[in-house]
Amino acid sequence: MLTRRIPQKISTRGMFMKLVSNFIKPQWGVGSCSFFTSRPASYLQTACEVAFDTESRSVDEYADVDWDKLGFRLMETDYMYIMKCCQDDEFSHGHLNRYGNIELSPSAGVLNYAQGLFEGLKAYRKVNGNGFLIFRPEENARRMQIGSDRMCMPSPSVEQFVHAVKQTVLANKRWIPPPGKGSLYVRPLLMGSGPILGLAPASEYTFLVYAAPVGNYFKEGLAPINLVIQDESYRATPGGTGAVKTIANYSPVLKAQMQAKKKGFTDVLFLDAVDNKYLEEASSCNIFIRKNNVISTPMARGTILEGITRASIIEIARDFGYEVDERLVSVEDLTDADEVFCTGTAVVVAPVNSITYKGQRYKYNCGEDAVSRKLYKSLTDIQMGIAEDKKGWTVEID
Repeated sequence: MLTRRIPQKISTRGMFMKLVSNFIKPQWGVGSCSFFTSRPASYLQTACEVAFDTESRSVDEYADVDWDKLGFRLMETDYMYIMKCCQDDEFSHGHLNRYGNIELSPSAGVLNYAQGLFEGLKAYRKVNGNGFLIFRPEENARRMQIGSDRMCMPSPSVEQFVHAVKQTVLANKRWIPPPGKGSLYVRPLLMGSGPILGLAPASEYTFLVYAAPVGNYFKEGLAPINLVIQDESYRATPGGTGAVKTIANYSPVLKAQMQAKKKGFTDVLFLDAVDNKYLEEASSCNIFIRKNNVISTPMARGTILEGITRASIIEIARDFGYEVDERLVSVEDLTDADEVFCTGTAVVVAPVNSITYKGQRYKYNCGEDAVSRKLYKSLTDIQMGIAEDKKGWTVEID
């Protein structure tokens, strides 16, 4: 049974005055226009609905969810954050909307030419029950800016991105699982929402953030996974978009992934498209191998996504005294590796039990002494506020 202190609620009048105070403050964007001159009147109505709806519930009330049965699937929450701007302009302000469908032109750039990016990060309920933590959101914001440049789209500033994530988390805080039961997965989207017929950047762009409570990504939970190497199709090619988190990178892996799952594998590990011998990444996560005291991961050369979890694990592993090499990792390196594991926002750190290549199955250490388990615990302890964050990776939200 979870018991929590219920803080005193702010009065409806107090809530309204706070909203009005925020309403007239200068907002992010070009110049210093006030809320009244830069935002539609409907925003105040939406903001009041959000605030009063939040006030109507206990601050610490949980949504009606069986937290012990969370998987990695969509569960609709209460609110999403939306911000728009035109091509050759800058994002200036956004607001919370009720979670729901959005309207797009049939000729929207994202629908016709896949002009879209997404990010993924997680929010955790602090173990002491006071507030929430999000993990390295500034890095997601910077990665979206890199991707938006590649995809010819305007992008929110780092401050705007983090603000939107915070607002989305707070508006959906009753959906954040109890400590140790999961996390709130936050999905920022940037898309060409304006209509376009000829191949060109869209005229309008939408930045949208929604969230859903999640548990483990793989159905195996924290159990070791089994991969198969795909050497007939490729996730990315040199000069393409493999290094950015564009939506176009993901549907091409679905066929190989589905075929692998039909054969009993958890996921697919892809090779490079030039030599067909160097490891790149799995469908949605980076790969690491360990041999003795050396941990290796494929080097970033424009065809793999430089994951934020990947970067965090590299730093933690070095803190533990391991030598970490970012290099070309060949299929042959798998034959005598002691350990293999995957990393990603969704999977966190997933130990690999086996990898199958051309009918040959290679097995790896996944026991209690596995390095991946130590890395997983160190990372998640920081993310959940169990361990002191000496690196400044977490952002606290009250």
